[in-house]
Amino acid sequence: MARRGASALAPALALAPLAVVLAALRAQGAALQAPDPHAQETWSREPYYARREPRPEPFPPPLPAGTGAGAREPSPAEPRPPQKATKPRKAPGTARLAPQTPPPGKNSNRKGVRTKSSEKAASDDHGIPVAHDDVREGCPPLGLETLKITDFQLHASTSKRYGLGAHRGRLNIQAGINENDFYDGAWCAGRNDLHQWIEVDARRLTKFTGVITQGRNSLWLSDWVTSYKVMVSNDSHTWVTVKNGSGDMIFEGNSEKEIPVLNELPVPMVARYIRINPQSWFDNGSICMRMEILGCPLPDPNNYYHRRNEMTTTDDLDFKHHNYKEMRQLMKVVNEMCPNITRIYNIGKSHQGLKLYAVEISDHPGEHEVGEPEFHYIAGAHGNEVLGRELMLLLMQFLCQEYLAGNARIVRLVEETRIHILPSLNPDGYEKAYEGGSELGGWSLGRWTHDGIDINNNFPDLNTLLWEAEDRQNIPRKVPNHYIAIPEWFLSENATVAVETRAVIAWMEKIPFVLGGNLQGGELVVAYPYDMVRSMWKTQEHSPTPDDHVFRWLAYSYASTHRLMTDARRRVCHTEDFQKEDGTVNGASWHTVAGSLNDFSYLHTNCFELSIYVGCDKYPHESELPEEWENNRESLIVFMEQVHRGIKGVVRDFHGKGIPNAVISVEGVNHDIRTASDGDYWRLLNPGEYVVTAKAEGFTSSTKNCMVGYDMGATHCDFTLSKTNLARIREIMEKFGKQPISLPARRLKLRGRKRRQRG
Repeated sequence: MARRGASALAPALALAPLAVVLAALRAQGAALQAPDPHAQETWSREPYYARREPRPEPFPPPLPAGTGAGAREPSPAEPRPPQKATKPRKAPGTARLAPQTPPPGKNSNRKGVRTKSSEKAASDDHGIPVAHDDVREGCPPLGLETLKITDFQLHASTSKRYGLGAHRGRLNIQAGINENDFYDGAWCAGRNDLHQWIEVDARRLTKFTGVITQGRNSLWLSDWVTSYKVMVSNDSHTWVTVKNGSGDMIFEGNSEKEIPVLNELPVPMVARYIRINPQSWFDNGSICMRMEILGCPLPDPNNYYHRRNEMTTTDDLDFKHHNYKEMRQLMKVVNEMCPNITRIYNIGKSHQGLKLYAVEISDHPGEHEVGEPEFHYIAGAHGNEVLGRELMLLLMQFLCQEYLAGNARIVRLVEETRIHILPSLNPDGYEKAYEGGSELGGWSLGRWTHDGIDINNNFPDLNTLLWEAEDRQNIPRKVPNHYIAIPEWFLSENATVAVETRAVIAWMEKIPFVLGGNLQGGELVVAYPYDMVRSMWKTQEHSPTPDDHVFRWLAYSYASTHRLMTDARRRVCHTEDFQKEDGTVNGASWHTVAGSLNDFSYLHTNCFELSIYVGCDKYPHESELPEEWENNRESLIVFMEQVHRGIKGVVRDFHGKGIPNAVISVEGVNHDIRTASDGDYWRLLNPGEYVVTAKAEGFTSSTKNCMVGYDMGATHCDFTLSKTNLARIREIMEKFGKQPISLPARRLKLRGRKRRQRG
């Protein structure tokens, strides 16, 4: 099973071409981004301070008393219809630089406001040169959505109540199930007048370049801002309004509450504070908004606070967003650099015909080795939850590099585990989200498949079948506590089942997975089954599995090694505080979901599946990827190592042949597993002593005491089963062309004959 390199020099030599190929990929991405004089905004992979910068508008001296923006009544100037501009993407490595106008009816109100006339007017007003399109740079988000901007950095003139305070004015923040509580869906001003504002303190000089706004997230209310002014300040007392010629510039806001709208400043503004001053709002609503600020913090090497909190990584990986073609190319590069431990295959196709590619990482790729457990990661079931997809691409690069470098921990993991990585289960949805861009896709663009199905909730509901059978005490027929059959209606062609869902089911039935994690986004927590409540009509209820103690440990193994999940000081992403369970949660106690991947995997296969929510921001900016990798790298590895917890072994007959489909039962745990085709099995268990029984049709059962220790590595617990007397007789009779007499059936026939005679 284990296979080492021929010499100590081989790994070092193998790493050199890998670095060359990755550098070539980056160079190719940079070449695709040659400045286009017709593009309104281009992105570069270089740090902003390494490029030729336009001279931003210098901050003017303090205004005389009585002439400041806060001292005069804002005049409601007419909003100017903005010209559509290129959306700020989080994938600057792509070649899509030409301005794209959204098709009618599709995100058509996502707009930029910079026009030639406004630039000229700004230049005339201040007498400064303007950053033209060919040198204009795009700045990343400051981090309202990712929580880099803390609650203490957000301030507002007034608010309706605490739950609608400035700290809730973050892009894509979601309201709680019960609105009007501490966790509402926006900042809402206490009064509807022109004196209301919300501001961000960047805590350092920052070059502000744009603003993105949304309305209030609410099921019942319609509140959004339709136009606003932008002001900047260095001291939060004297404010300067962004000008449009001689007058204040009015930016066009939202026309509904969920689709984000981008407005770029006519010229970059350097300041510490930025303030949004609503000028008009929806007629039947109130002043409510969520927002994100685009800006480049200026370098300050003398500020220890900022240098201490900057996250860096030493891993030489391809930190960028990859579209479908780039993802496939990166997989090929990894396979070419590590051909002895990797294999690329696909499990099927999406609705649009895109192949669902997976990468296998093992010392013998392409074959199942007896005694070696199978593990998988799945990402991208929701196409707009992009962080998990990129973490998977980074993970496969990392495993290849570290294996070649001789990292003992990674070498042991690869040689003792068969790892499968499926980075994009919903590529159709991802392409939609990719078109919208990281900040402009909203909360749900690309979440569903092309035919509108949520893959994560599209699996058969086996919970109800099991629980109904348990409630009626398995009458009229018994339902097993594992390997529950898929209902016939689900298998029909007319069932509302995504082709991606069917592909995953076939994949999981073919490979004997032991442990798996599906990566999702929008939260920072690990959820374990059951995901469906057992009590009817309830939306939240703790619903543990018989292996609840094991699932809790698996969830905690990821959360506790994540840099932020168990940090009691961190702010909640939206409404839920998961710190009481150390960054873990039972899925049903959070929100009930029927037909989840986790529940299906547990009840239909041997695989223990958990949902890993890797970040508050579903689609973080490309500049955030190195930090997100550092947040999750150790957790991703530790979670894979948990596949070696518990017991493992082989169930054989007296001739030494493995017995497939044998049932492994643990006393006190009402959930069994089965052996694979070679008779090998793996049973995840926490440390302790267990009474384990192996049984198979036609064989006598066997029971053993198996001890699970605290050290890493599963305990071997093999079984040898002998055939029953009836099975031996059956073999003899079949050998001579005769069938054995079924005694129970014969008794039934005799009883029936007696009844007929009596009648």
